[in-house]
Amino acid sequence: MPTLIIKTNAPIETTATESIIKRASARVAELLGKPERYVMVILEPTPTMCFGGETTPLAFLELKSLGLPEDRTSALSAALCELLHETLEIPSSRVYIEFASPPRHLFGFDGRTF
Repeated sequence: MPTLIIKTNAPIETTATESIIKRASARVAELLGKPERYVMVILEPTPTMCFGGETTPLAFLELKSLGLPEDRTSALSAALCELLHETLEIPSSRVYIEFASPPRHLFGFDGRTF
């Protein structure tokens, strides 16, 4: 159930959207060692964002996963920032990431919870 939400004000070509979310999906599956068939990626273009008083390209990410390894959040942060730099040219200094590991009973799928 890994879910990655990417909110960004970076300009995104319509034709690039699918490539970005597919790369992110594969990368999250690889990083967490989870089957990609359970990974969800949401890309939300949000033109009205400001960070540090500047509106230059930035991003806010949320990564949620059952059993998210808290001791690996630094490595996950580095990998996700690298992905954003490669795909959207957003420097890591313009990215915030929120990590969450919800209890299994608070995440639903296919009409039931995990």
